[in-house]
Amino acid sequence: MGAAELGALGPATTFIDGSTYLFAFLNVATTNLYASALAKNADNEEESKLATDAVVRTATKIALICGFGIMGLLFWKGQFLLKLYVGEQASKQILTPATEYVHIRALSMPTSLLAGVLQAALLGAKDSVTPLVAVAASSITNIFGDGFLVVLLKWGTAGAAIATTAAQWAGTTALWNPARQKLFVKASPEQKSKHKVTSKSFLGFAAPVLTLILGKLAAFGFMTHVAAALPAEAALASHQIVLSLFFFLSPFLEVISQTAQTFLPQFYINKADAFRSEAQILAGRLLRLGVTAGAGIALIAASIPRFFPFILTNDPLVQSSVKPLALPLFLGGLLTAPVAVSEGILLARRELNYLAGVYVLSTILFPFGLLKLKSGSGPVSNVWYGFVLFQLFRATCFTGKIWGAPLLKKVTAKMGLSKTEATN
Repeated sequence: MGAAELGALGPATTFIDGSTYLFAFLNVATTNLYASALAKNADNEEESKLATDAVVRTATKIALICGFGIMGLLFWKGQFLLKLYVGEQASKQILTPATEYVHIRALSMPTSLLAGVLQAALLGAKDSVTPLVAVAASSITNIFGDGFLVVLLKWGTAGAAIATTAAQWAGTTALWNPARQKLFVKASPEQKSKHKVTSKSFLGFAAPVLTLILGKLAAFGFMTHVAAALPAEAALASHQIVLSLFFFLSPFLEVISQTAQTFLPQFYINKADAFRSEAQILAGRLLRLGVTAGAGIALIAASIPRFFPFILTNDPLVQSSVKPLALPLFLGGLLTAPVAVSEGILLARRELNYLAGVYVLSTILFPFGLLKLKSGSGPVSNVWYGFVLFQLFRATCFTGKIWGAPLLKKVTAKMGLSKTEATN
């Protein structure tokens, strides 16, 4: 793809992914409610299956209704909404392929939301293998689809959209049969009534988690907006490459976040100190795992624009422009690890208001720096260094909330012990 098509992919992918992220509260709610139902009925296997079945059925119904609804909206008003997103000044060279991409990707919205809740429920059931198989099926389909449609047939943004849509369908198909066998059970009307889970249970997560998600979307939206406004010819194209690489590495860390949401609620349902201590130990292990995985995957992702930019584009100008973005991509990816892990822990603890508050504050502060960069016409690398600071702020707030007080308590205890020894 050339600079123009890569430039069109930037707002198009951010827009369509944003449409999906708006309903990510369903995944969070499914994992949390499933794990809680499992923990509350741990002593009765039959009741446990009925309770978790009720969670999955409600989640599936809501996901399909929302998926078909957003698909219809994107077909009906996709171009209008995209124009609002990228601005009236966007050229047809960008808007036309971007709109085509959005219309094609809209076909995957129902299966995308369905896959999200099924994967969340399977993780709640402590099945991490099936989601990995689904991710593998989706990734392989996407790689071969891009290779055939984009590289060989030269279909550009339309080919990329078709490949991604087919990959989403493949991933959902890989999830469905195992999920149907493991998550659903036959129940009588009386049993269904007893364990009924209403939509309100899911909507209780909506406002705080939507605030969290909108904070993320606003950050990426402002970054794309500023990159599109910079005078450098390849600024938007190089930004899109790095943004795509960041979206590539994010799922590896989000899995650890979902692991925290799966395994930790059982410790917080029981208020005993022993359970809370066990939860703190497990949280520490997840943080170490996340930072290690984050460093590795961020290094791999950052090496592509730095050493192998020709893999992503054949435009020499874009290849040159994307190289300086390797370092901020690595730093942003590395800091995403403690952010993702801490988010999962705080969601398991249902500290939703704190999460929402941090996102509101960071979302208010972040755009001011980006708008200053826009007015000063700085390099696109500064957009990503701004993102590094954004991630650093969130990582500090989230990890401080979880480990700040225990760490302070340990330091105080050691200082007190030292003073006692000195007195003796």
